[in-house]
Amino acid sequence: MNRAALDALPLLPFFLPASGGQRYCLLHLPPPGQAARGGILYVHPFAEELNKSRHVAAAQARAFAAAGYSVLQIDLFGCGDSSGDFGEARWDIWHNDLHLACAWLAQRVDGPLSVWGLRLGALLALDFASRAPLPLARLLLWQPELDGRRSIDRFLRLRLASHMLAGASQEAPGQARAALAEGKPVEVAGYLLAPELAHAIDGVNASTLLPCVPVYWLDYRAAEQKDAWSPPLLARQWRKRGAAVHVASFDDGPFWHSGELLACPQLLYATRELCRDWLDEERSPP
Repeated sequence: MNRAALDALPLLPFFLPASGGQRYCLLHLPPPGQAARGGILYVHPFAEELNKSRHVAAAQARAFAAAGYSVLQIDLFGCGDSSGDFGEARWDIWHNDLHLACAWLAQRVDGPLSVWGLRLGALLALDFASRAPLPLARLLLWQPELDGRRSIDRFLRLRLASHMLAGASQEAPGQARAALAEGKPVEVAGYLLAPELAHAIDGVNASTLLPCVPVYWLDYRAAEQKDAWSPPLLARQWRKRGAAVHVASFDDGPFWHSGELLACPQLLYATRELCRDWLDEERSPP
């Protein structure tokens, strides 16, 4: 299906009633007359990475819709155009949002239900799948964060960088962590990080989560590292423990924090190829 046809696929924006307000959603629908093949819920990444990656997620959602899937993109509580402030966001609230979205999809779409996450959204998807009340068919992970604490540490380093760029007095290493430990929120790149959210994310590690459904994992590796690339150690550990894990790489670039909008054709094609066993529409390489 060409770009014009993809752009013409049905798209339904709406607000989903939820605890604490509403959640902004985009529902990508298959072409009229095509039999439904299932539903896919997209879990966006953390903070500004949500905005940086919207265009790539939308492109993949349209590709899934063209293959017969109904794809629901939801802005979690305190994120994007949904109710609440980021400083009020909590990990458990986001879990509830995913449960609500999955239940909404399951009631309206025939076929299996899958969850697709990017970066910290992929770690949230893994955590959610480990205790999801609804049966899931598979997980699609784009560049998943594997260690919640390391993810928060990287986020906090943005605070140090912004202070340096602004010429402000340099913050002592660990100062932001100390504030969170004292129960104080910390502002990072325009986002107010609550200690409750930071501590909850700190406690999530993919190594303690064993997927009970097939996992399709797309991992970024720079072009110069391509020859040395091998499946992540965690994927091999999961396989040894009986999980079905399929891994591939892409080299478009880290679009989730790039200063320019990257089209990421390699990522979209790699997703198509990796998921070939449940996507039946062929596409030639870009």
